[in-house]
Amino acid sequence: MLPRSAQFLLSIVAFCCTSPIELLHADERPNVVLIMTDDQGIGDFGITGNPVIQTPNIDTMARQGATMTTFYVSPVCSPTRACLMTGRYNYRTRCIDTWIGRSMMDPDETTIAEVLSNAGYATGIFGKWHLGDCYPMRSMDQGFEESLVLRGGGLAQPSDPKENGNRYTNPILFHNGHQVETESFCTDVYFTAAIQWIEKSHAENRPFFVYLPTNAPHGPFHDVPEELRAYYMKQTEPLARLIVGHLSDKQRESAINTLARIAAMITNIDENVGRLFEKLDELRITDNTLVIFLVDNGPNTRRYVGRRRGMKSDIHEGGIRSPLWLHWPARFKAGSSCDTLAAHIDIMPTILEACQVDLPADLKLDGRSLLPLLDGRPVAWPDRSIVIQSHRGDRPVRYHHFMIRDARWKLLHASGFGRESFQGEPEFELYDVVSDPQERINLATKETAVLERLKADYNAWFDDVSSTRPDNYAPPRIWIGTPHERKTTLTRQDWRGGTWDPESIGYWELHVAESGHYEVRLEFDPKAIPGIAKVEIGDVHMEAEIPADARTCTFHKIVLPAGATRFRGLLVHDGKDHGVYQAIISKN
Repeated sequence: MLPRSAQFLLSIVAFCCTSPIELLHADERPNVVLIMTDDQGIGDFGITGNPVIQTPNIDTMARQGATMTTFYVSPVCSPTRACLMTGRYNYRTRCIDTWIGRSMMDPDETTIAEVLSNAGYATGIFGKWHLGDCYPMRSMDQGFEESLVLRGGGLAQPSDPKENGNRYTNPILFHNGHQVETESFCTDVYFTAAIQWIEKSHAENRPFFVYLPTNAPHGPFHDVPEELRAYYMKQTEPLARLIVGHLSDKQRESAINTLARIAAMITNIDENVGRLFEKLDELRITDNTLVIFLVDNGPNTRRYVGRRRGMKSDIHEGGIRSPLWLHWPARFKAGSSCDTLAAHIDIMPTILEACQVDLPADLKLDGRSLLPLLDGRPVAWPDRSIVIQSHRGDRPVRYHHFMIRDARWKLLHASGFGRESFQGEPEFELYDVVSDPQERINLATKETAVLERLKADYNAWFDDVSSTRPDNYAPPRIWIGTPHERKTTLTRQDWRGGTWDPESIGYWELHVAESGHYEVRLEFDPKAIPGIAKVEIGDVHMEAEIPADARTCTFHKIVLPAGATRFRGLLVHDGKDHGVYQAIISKN
């Protein structure tokens, strides 16, 4: 075997990419459409071998574009989104989990939308942001001039307005910070709004960056496109063959019903991708529009993932592998592909190079531009490893639920996403994933030199990302009383110390921008109980008696000093404390 220094010199893209093409120089900067679906696994497409779920438009896009065939994302959504938006590992961004205050991204992070906006691009997001619902962490605070989004991690979650009623059809969304009623299934709403905004931007002769992160096919699965659901319910036996694991008859029936609903949402996404390309064709901008498609993590049920194993939250291949399809006729040859190792951190630098936009001089990224690989240019490509780690809790734990992967080898400790830590010594698994993509043959006791090398690389990575800024893993604070958001809605998505359980009690870490009088309105769960409503904010403690039919309680003229504070709202009934559903704070 060649020494690593020699391997470095020979690491040239021409050795790893098929169908190299001549580099084309467009007269205009390209438009960009970035599509990312939610909880759709790598096996949920016809082009990746799924024999049941129909995705003809996405399949066509994939065949007519370029493909990175070895592409990784995080096992859950917010970490992937932080990496995608910043080109940096999410542990650098303070976004370390998906809920209770740890899916908020530090506002000091520079997003791709901010860089492109500063370079003259129109920037719009339509769908799921999931990196903070309040100022200064909203998508509209982070570079998107047009923002039509849901709150939190999805519809039918505690971040929803109560009046949304857990619906995906005709959902309540937020347009540039204002609550709006919409009509149609949520995915249709996002694509329709994006298409209209593309028309507007094109008419203004502005290159555009459109981010389309759908919340489908994320659960719950109660509200899906009915005609498509009915179609897939007629495919019960083919659907059953996609389901992984031994199930009882009752479990099998339930799993088929769930998968039919998921498949309906996936095919609905595909239909909207078809609508998007029809509009690009109509506007005659398809050739110079870079359309990128990926998923945020593995599938949300145990189902077909090709020659892999795992699902969402797993760090085996089925939980962290995503397709990456890039359609750009002016530049990429149809059917070209590259198997070089790549990940979500590479999307931002790839788009910036494609748009001929320089990276700010003071911005350090973890990712690399994939454009030379996709072009087939002979460029040096130094060896590197990709690290993926995600688990519950307030801060990362060394060796807990991680994987590190180089061109051939993968080291992991599958200690479980749902726990904050693990007991005892890590139980490492080592796989030659090139020859063993199903991760069946654990070589940890045989290839000890490889294990120690990857372990050392992981430790260096962990130390590096954990020292990005002072107090590296402190959760960001929500600002109240700013001109940007006079009325701030606090939800269980972003509180600390609690859960989503209706009986749970949490608190919010706030920063009061301006001293003065504030109003606090507490909103309660629909359960009708009388009691005492309480507000605790810094040194201020107030309470009021409320009747059983009360759904809200408002406290007026609360005097707050500027600076950091902690807020908690409670409903006390029969001597027991209950957390509120949401709290709205506004400056008088």
